Amino acid sequence: MSASQIPPATAVTGDDVPTLLVKIFGKDRPGITAGLFDTLAAYSVDVVDIEQVVTRGRITLCALVTAPSPGQGATGSSEGDLRATVHSWAESLNLQAEIISGRGDNRPRGTGRSHVTVLGHPLTAESAAAIAAAITSTGGNIDRIFRLAKYPVTAVEFAVSGAATEALRSVLAPEAAQLGVDVAVVAAGLQRRAQRLVVMDVDSTLIQDEVIELFAAHAGCEAEVAEVTTAAMRGELDFEQSLHARVELLGGLDASVVEAVRKEVRLTPGARTLVRTLKRLGYQVGVVSGGFTQVTDALKEELGLDFASANTLEIVDGKLTGRVTGAIVDRAGKARLLREFAQQAGVPLAQTVAIGDGANDLDMLNAAGLGVAFNAKPVVREAAHTAVNVPFLDTVLYLLGITRDEVEAADTHE
Repeated sequence: MSASQIPPATAVTGDDVPTLLVKIFGKDRPGITAGLFDTLAAYSVDVVDIEQVVTRGRITLCALVTAPSPGQGATGSSEGDLRATVHSWAESLNLQAEIISGRGDNRPRGTGRSHVTVLGHPLTAESAAAIAAAITSTGGNIDRIFRLAKYPVTAVEFAVSGAATEALRSVLAPEAAQLGVDVAVVAAGLQRRAQRLVVMDVDSTLIQDEVIELFAAHAGCEAEVAEVTTAAMRGELDFEQSLHARVELLGGLDASVVEAVRKEVRLTPGARTLVRTLKRLGYQVGVVSGGFTQVTDALKEELGLDFASANTLEIVDGKLTGRVTGAIVDRAGKARLLREFAQQAGVPLAQTVAIGDGANDLDMLNAAGLGVAFNAKPVVREAAHTAVNVPFLDTVLYLLGITRDEVEAADTHE
C-alpha cells in the first residue's frame, strides 16, 4: 500500500467510529494473545489499543478494535457473529470473555503527567489505598499501575495524569512519611530515562561507615570524633571547621593506617548492584565526599566509577600531619563538583541524580534533576525531592523506572 492509500488515523480512532472493547480473563498459557487476534482477524477489524497483564498466572487481555460492519470480513458477518465467535473461542480454552460496545478511542489523558513510584517493605493495602486517595485528591487520574520489583522491597509505579508534578509531590510526601513508605514523584517523558549521571555521597550512603571515624578508632579518639561528625551532619556545626577539628586528632598516625581503613570499609547493601546496573545501562557514576581521597580513590578503582572527589589527608614522612591539603569538599563544594562532573560528562544538570544523607549534601541534592535522601537525617528528608528509607541502595534504580527484571537481565548478559 502506498502512502497515499493509507487511511487517516481519524478513520479508526475518531469519536464517531463504533468500537468494541474485548476483554479476556483466565489462566495464562502460551498462544492466548495470538488466538484472540486470529479470531478477530476473520472480521477485518482494526486494532486501536491493546493492553495485557499477567498476575500470578492469571491473564487479563484487553483489545480495543473497530466494530465490524454487516458484510465486512471474510465471513460477511456482523458484530453479533463476532461476539458469538469470540465467546466460543474463549470457552474452548476455559477463559472468560466480555465485549463492550462504544465509540472511539480511550478518552484523552489529562495534562500534567507524572510517575509516582512507591516503595514498601512491605507495601500494605492500607498504604496503597492512602496513596491512591491522595493522588485523587489532587485531581490526578491513575492511568496505569505496574510492579517494578518484589525484592528487596516491593516497588510499584503509578502513571498519573491530570495533576502537576509539584502538586503531587507536595501532597504525597507527608502522606508517605505518615504511612512509613517511600514515594518519589517525577515528571513523565523521555527526560526521565535520559538521566545519565548519578553522583553519590560516600559516608553512610555508598558505604555503611563514616571514614573519619574509622581513622579515629586507630587514634583512640573515636567517640570524640563521632560526636562532632553527628553534629555536623545535623547541620549544627560548620563543616569545614568541624573537619579541621576532627582531622587534627589524627595527627601522628602512621600512614599504614590508610590501608587498614580501606580494608575496614563496608559497602552499603545494593551498592555494587546499583553501580553495576547503571554502568551497563550507559549511565556515568561519580562520588563526592567530605571524607578522604585515600579511600574514595580506592572505591573509584574497585567499582569502576567515572568521577571521584574528596578531601586529602596530608602525609609527611610516613605520618598523618593532622591537616588536609587543597580545597575543602564541603556542602557548597559538593554542588560545585556535581556541576563540574555534569559538564565533563556532557549531561544537562536537569538530567542528573544526586544521592546523599547529610546536611552537607543538601546543596547537591537540590541542584540535581532528582535529589534522593538515602536513610537521611530529618532535615535532609524534608528538603530532598524524594527519600528512600530502606537499607538497600539499589532501590534507587526503581525511582529511575528501572525494573528488577531489567537489573537481572543486565546481570545475565554481562
